[in-house]
Amino acid sequence: MILKKSNTVSASKITLTELMLPSHSNFSGKIHGGYLLQLMDQIAFAAASKYSGSYCVTASVDTVDFLNPVEIGELVTLKASVNYVGNSSMVVGIRVISENIQTGKIKHCNSSYFTMVAKDDSGNKVNVPKLELTSYEEVRRFYDCVRKINHKKRYKELENNFDHQSKEAIDQLKNYNVIVSLK
Repeated sequence: MILKKSNTVSASKITLTELMLPSHSNFSGKIHGGYLLQLMDQIAFAAASKYSGSYCVTASVDTVDFLNPVEIGELVTLKASVNYVGNSSMVVGIRVISENIQTGKIKHCNSSYFTMVAKDDSGNKVNVPKLELTSYEEVRRFYDCVRKINHKKRYKELENNFDHQSKEAIDQLKNYNVIVSLK
């Protein structure tokens, strides 16, 4: 396989539209969040693989907030593109909308970011092409990812240095809905 030196965001864009069926619903009659996550994982894989020309695996999923429920009979459209690349990793931005076929009403259901890693046939990480940014919107999305990545690193550092047994940490628990009965 010959690796391209660079690729555009447009080269990664994927759109998937699917009719939501009763078999996709949960006990409350709404489309099951797990089913939507499955579709999101599929489109993240497709966008990352299309961009990199490699098999890709999901490394992490950033916050998935379900903003609006999806109803049976609605069309769900997922749009994905690579917003950031590292050496072997890519951050794929995904936007999910639903459309009521009868009324034409469109709802933003969620947005999320999946970190995908390119692999070779042996399962080893492979380098991905540089990302060509061709619009200010693509630059904004790239920097959004940089900020998210840096925030995650700082949070992990704080988490690793936090002493949950310290007097200060135990005293802070009075601000939460817990009873502390340490023995």
